[in-house]
Amino acid sequence: MTTAFITHPDCQLHDMGAMHPECPQRLPAVQDQLIASGLADHLTHVEAPLVTRKQLERVHEAFYLDTVEELSPQRGIVHLDPDTAMCPATLAAAKRAAGAAVLATDMVIAGEAASAYCNVRPPGHHAERGRAMGFCIFNSVAVAAAHALDHHGLERVVIVDFDVHHGNGTEEIFRDDPRVLMVSTFQHPFYPYSGIEGRSERMVNIPLAAYSGGAEFRAAVEQYWLPALEAFKPQMFFVSAGFDAHREDDMASLRLVEADYAWVTQQIKTLAARFAQGRIVSLLEGGYNLHALGRSATAHLKVLSGL
Repeated sequence: MTTAFITHPDCQLHDMGAMHPECPQRLPAVQDQLIASGLADHLTHVEAPLVTRKQLERVHEAFYLDTVEELSPQRGIVHLDPDTAMCPATLAAAKRAAGAAVLATDMVIAGEAASAYCNVRPPGHHAERGRAMGFCIFNSVAVAAAHALDHHGLERVVIVDFDVHHGNGTEEIFRDDPRVLMVSTFQHPFYPYSGIEGRSERMVNIPLAAYSGGAEFRAAVEQYWLPALEAFKPQMFFVSAGFDAHREDDMASLRLVEADYAWVTQQIKTLAARFAQGRIVSLLEGGYNLHALGRSATAHLKVLSGL
């Protein structure tokens, strides 16, 4: 079995305006680097379906889904919050992003792929049950985890989030769900200024100071993530793969490099082999320096795919 690479052209049509960092060029930046590295030919390329209303309602309030549908513009741009906007193509892109997450989950659980990576946008981990924020509309990683639990009957899943920003939406959705463990690192204090207060024992959120690099990141993983994962024994791993903690990404101030993303992917893969039959679904979150994004995602995929 190979690693599935799931995307859709609709995801590239989502456009929040000139100079917005969450730009359409992010997806081809990853795909071009995969081609240049020779890795693209060894992945199984799959088009993402549209998510269903039922799949979204597992993690989002009905009123919120109605609001997003109603606000979807016929032309121009409509803002859902100061950072998050919709153009006429956005709703389809967001549905494809969440649909990719569901398909990835189905493929990996069915044994049709060894693992899966969703090269999709808009990202999702800031989206709460009833609110869009931080470039995110539907929380795709939460949709995937809920699908594994409620449709496939898994009892324990983990969401690993190494984006530079705390996944506040993912935490808000799953904070009280004993079936879900969340382990994350993020720059703090930094947007969205969460992840520190009110944590449950299943929300292993580790803040990193500005200018922390690979040594601090790896120490946090080894000291906090790995013991929590060993104790929880997840049956499936979901990854919010944000690459904006890279030292070349000027949207934040952490100092990770490609080798750090490869290293953490290997930690995930090793534990997934022990506890989860190797089942891993990874979704693109942040990453705004296009060159660093392409290289980092490729490093992640090289390890994920075993190539």
